[in-house]
Amino acid sequence: MTLLGSGCATLSWYGQAAHGQLDLLCRREPIVELIDDPSTDPELRRRLVTVLDIREFASQQLGLPDSRSYAHYADLERNAAVWNVIAAERFAMAPRSWCYPIVGCLAYRGYFNRERAQSHAGRLERQGYDVAVSPAVAYSTLGWFADPVLNTMLAWDDARLAGFIFHELTHEKLFVAGDTEFNEAYATVVEREGVRRWLRARHETQWLERWEREQRLSAEFVELLLETRQALIELYRRDLTESNMEREKTAIFHHLRIAIEAFGERHGTERFTGWLARDINNAHLVLTATYEAGVAAFEQVLAACDGDLDCFHVRVAELAVASAETRREFLRQRSISH
Repeated sequence: MTLLGSGCATLSWYGQAAHGQLDLLCRREPIVELIDDPSTDPELRRRLVTVLDIREFASQQLGLPDSRSYAHYADLERNAAVWNVIAAERFAMAPRSWCYPIVGCLAYRGYFNRERAQSHAGRLERQGYDVAVSPAVAYSTLGWFADPVLNTMLAWDDARLAGFIFHELTHEKLFVAGDTEFNEAYATVVEREGVRRWLRARHETQWLERWEREQRLSAEFVELLLETRQALIELYRRDLTESNMEREKTAIFHHLRIAIEAFGERHGTERFTGWLARDINNAHLVLTATYEAGVAAFEQVLAACDGDLDCFHVRVAELAVASAETRREFLRQRSISH
């Protein structure tokens, strides 16, 4: 009975994923045609022209593929593209994973419908997991489909939009199935370096200064989350009763909330205070580590290439075909901070 139930749940997930992907693809419109259409909203036209500039810069200056992705636009008529369910053990700092064809195992389960995501999260909570449901304004099929720019993405400023496109095109260039930390750290370094170079090429000095300031604040906030994560890892290694473990865990998260409140009092940090509306748990912290762990190691590779991205991509491709243990050792390098 358990196997059958699990199988039905899996089939149900694939069904909603196929339906949601088909709906998204059916909504696509070529960006070039929208730009030429006199009825297109002027602000939408401006943003779409910027998207084409970003795509061209990615292929010509960053060594990224000139793929079918982000040549179309789709209005989903909602404020999120998907809702991701993340789960972690109650007393362990490791995400539950779900395995998929082609991409391997990932630390989240995505739903095109919020209610379905929340229903799945509820089932996981009843099984004893710490759970988070995170809305995502964008997602990628890694080039398997011609991914469009979504209306949800246009809520971002130009720099963040460029960063997302650079990040996802990096995944299209190279993706190691099942190695999320390696993939995300690589794409994050290309994203950040790409935005920096793109803004400089456009002579957007003020935007570059603003973006650099936001990067520094984000790095500080992430470090705060990583410190909390490390404190939890050390707690979960201790030989404590369940009640004592729960009490210590609660205390650590209480200190994190106090730290976030203090951080949010600084200028330019308002966007981080949204964390205070959450019932923060293990699930909120596991992906922070996934996306940031290993970034320093890739920064070292780029520095060793004197900033030459062609050299950088070649070095990363060599690591991609190495053993999983070699990649794990590489990612442990943390001598450069960001």
